Amino acid sequence: MTDSPLHPFDAAIELESKTPLGERGDGAATELSTGRTTPAYNNMVGPFGGVTAATLLGSVLRHPDRLGDPVSLTVNFAGPVAEGAFEIATRPVRTNRATQHWSVELSQDGAVATTATAVFGTRRPTWSSTEITMPEVPPAEAIAPLDFPDFIAWAQKYEMRFAQGAIPGIDAGEHSDSTTTLWVRDRPARALDYSSLTALCDVFYPRVFLRRGKAVPAGTVSMTTYFHTDAQALTAQADNAVLGTARAQRFGNGYFDQSAEVWGSNGELLATTHQLVYFKD
Repeated sequence: MTDSPLHPFDAAIELESKTPLGERGDGAATELSTGRTTPAYNNMVGPFGGVTAATLLGSVLRHPDRLGDPVSLTVNFAGPVAEGAFEIATRPVRTNRATQHWSVELSQDGAVATTATAVFGTRRPTWSSTEITMPEVPPAEAIAPLDFPDFIAWAQKYEMRFAQGAIPGIDAGEHSDSTTTLWVRDRPARALDYSSLTALCDVFYPRVFLRRGKAVPAGTVSMTTYFHTDAQALTAQADNAVLGTARAQRFGNGYFDQSAEVWGSNGELLATTHQLVYFKD
């Protein structure tokens, strides 16, 4: 009997420990690990940012000193990530009774390409309320999936069914707003967890494409994700499609912001995410 092959996503975020804890001599429980980009999740330039973010989160998830589950993750794309090997340094900055703060750096050839800070914590039952509402759209099975060009490799790894704001065609012209809403899940199907949820928060193409009605050079500078769900709820989600909706608030001076929500198939708000994106026009 042979082991089942890794799902392409799990292969893309796989890490190998390089330096055991305590061997750096700096007094911090820094763990060094190595990974490698995979062609399956390449973007037009470099790897898909969502997989990079998921890999950084995964370096904390696998750390032996981790406390609880992810609460927030901020990733700053300081420079391009080249295809090939990389190293990640993961360090707990401070551990409190219910929260734990982390610093993460991804480097290639001695140069830092991406930095991240993460907050993990233990969740406890409290009063709760969700003020925003899930968009009303047809069910996923009622919308045909969109096929992406082969050169956008990472998009082939997701099943995307656009209810609103699909990628504009060549002659689309400018659009009055920047809202996109879609059902999305991993392809092939994969049970949802914190790592895949992190990547799904970055599946939205740049909002400037929709407003301008054309593709322009653009790239995420910083992305923050807030996790509103626990591991038990993610398990209940299984491999069902989630509903994502994204919009921008302001374009100008070479940057725009982008906010999004990701909803479970049962109507639960799983995550909210915010980005600052650089663009040329």
